[in-house]
Amino acid sequence: MNSQTPLRVALLGCGVVGSQVARLLRDQAADLHARVGAPIELAGIAVRRPELAREGLSEEHRGLLTTDAMGLVTREDIDLVVEVIGGIEPARSLILAALAHGASVVTANKALLAEDGPTLYSAAEAAGTDLYYEAAVAGAIPILRPLRESLAGDQVTRVLGIVNGTTNYILDQMHTFGKGYDEALEEAQRLGYAEADPTADVEGFDAAAKAAILASLAFHTRVTHTDVHREGIAEVSAADVNSAKEMNSVVKLLAICALVETPEGPAVSARVHPAMIPATHPLASVRGAYNAVFVESKAAGQLMFYGPGAGGAPTASAVLGDLVTVARNRLNNVRGTRESAYADLPVVPMGATQTRYLMQIDVDDKAGVLAEVALTFAKHNVSIQTVRQEGRGDDAVLVVVSHSASDADLAATVADLQALPFVREVSSVLRVEGDQ
Repeated sequence: MNSQTPLRVALLGCGVVGSQVARLLRDQAADLHARVGAPIELAGIAVRRPELAREGLSEEHRGLLTTDAMGLVTREDIDLVVEVIGGIEPARSLILAALAHGASVVTANKALLAEDGPTLYSAAEAAGTDLYYEAAVAGAIPILRPLRESLAGDQVTRVLGIVNGTTNYILDQMHTFGKGYDEALEEAQRLGYAEADPTADVEGFDAAAKAAILASLAFHTRVTHTDVHREGIAEVSAADVNSAKEMNSVVKLLAICALVETPEGPAVSARVHPAMIPATHPLASVRGAYNAVFVESKAAGQLMFYGPGAGGAPTASAVLGDLVTVARNRLNNVRGTRESAYADLPVVPMGATQTRYLMQIDVDDKAGVLAEVALTFAKHNVSIQTVRQEGRGDDAVLVVVSHSASDADLAATVADLQALPFVREVSSVLRVEGDQ
């Protein structure tokens, strides 16, 4: 292919992100030509309902709309396919068809990659084409390429991230303004940070899919969303947030992927759940709907990636970055980085993961209670780091922070505490991350 022959792009989806991809392809056409070495030409846009109004879409682009997505991706003149429709089907079938017809693919589809990434990677390998997906995690933040390429000569040991803007906005509102969960969620929905049905965000499904992708790249192991322990933020109360404040900490929904040692050898831990982190930790200062990913590796040490984690223009920026890369590869008849799953490490269950807990235990205010609580912790080989009593009489509450122990032992400790006759309720349980 010579430098004057256009590389033709099929765009699948023209919603919030897709319309911005189309706009950037138009507005930055000259720069993209210079960066790639050949013109980039939008050849078609597949949508379900072409009659819908699409903000910012030019009349020229409207003439490219089609409802025949499969026909578009299998056209002989299509070099590059951008998929931003999301979901499992028809996205999977369209991507596989595009790869089989020799097109390189750029996707932002975290759900599909987390569920069936290996099928897509194998199809790209068999076809000798590229599959890139930087926009699938953390919007405009460049995190996947550093894990896949920049840190390829290092050993990543841990990835800790705020990868969902909706939940971070809600928790930030609860921390900064003292709002309850329901009030903060309503505000997020009013401002467009949360969907009318926020389940995927607030229950942690979105973050779990991203955690699977991050763990797969960081530890050279195939990790799917079913391997990721998942908890959302719906049960986080104002009391939890206030307890964290009193300990100079904040509550965040974290995706935590780590290389761990087990009696059988190295393994991978992947989990998503609310956790308390100290205010001094870099992730504690991530406000509003922003995302950030904290990476630890043996040689490079600690690295922080921060920026807008969602939105049309930021996500489209990541899509265009991948598009430039695969276009250059195609022009030069080379292929980019392939899937790296050589380590093939097992994924440990949540119960075997080492964690710490903050517990608030509503107790009878009488002598001997603290001793019995300590014995319950000792029964499960869980060491207490700090304990303090708040309130007196009917308002007596023990606030206990444990040392690191297996999550299964900590959960068993909570269950036994709830059965004690002088414990009215274990009113709050939060995991603790970072140095305290």
